[in-house]
Amino acid sequence: MQDEYHTVARAGVHETEINRSRFLCALAPAASEQEAQDFIAAVRREHADASHNCYAYVIGADAAVQKASDDGEPGGTAGVPMLQMLLRRDMRYVIAVVTRYYGGVKLGAGGLIRAYGGAVGEALDTVGTITRRRFRLATVTVDHQRAGKVENDLRSTGRAVRDVRYGEAVTIEIGLPDSEVEGFRAWLADVTAGTAGFETGGEAYGDA
Repeated sequence: MQDEYHTVARAGVHETEINRSRFLCALAPAASEQEAQDFIAAVRREHADASHNCYAYVIGADAAVQKASDDGEPGGTAGVPMLQMLLRRDMRYVIAVVTRYYGGVKLGAGGLIRAYGGAVGEALDTVGTITRRRFRLATVTVDHQRAGKVENDLRSTGRAVRDVRYGEAVTIEIGLPDSEVEGFRAWLADVTAGTAGFETGGEAYGDA
């Protein structure tokens, strides 16, 4: 599994003009291929009068699903450079749709490749990206007396507290980089006088 990847924090649109052609790049996070396809369909409905609505998306932390479409532009001049830009920037779980309104000046194959790839790159810079890092899921079990201090200490040191449950004891779910698990175990034993339980579980991605 990849240790980290980037994605977009929100949906957004960036417009650029090249030789009188308008290029609008719409970006959005997409948790699944279906979400990506739904976003493409929505953009196509909104810009049904456009010359082209080309797209590229990457789904999966390991980029398992990659799709691109030139939507009528010469083969390899739109979707592929869009996809290459997403991959070059380590983007995952993201869909990019570039809508082109033709302005009457032909750009040529090289010009199209630069325009479509560049539109995605500029949109990523404008909309903004976030880093998601691989974490080891872990569960801390502590008595009610110590729970408040432990939770506050976790949050104040920037730990990823994912859930807190109150029962006979307090269960706090956190995310830890693998390299910090042993150090955390020692810290927890120290602050709780060895009374806290600690178990590691599976893996997940969270905001870095």
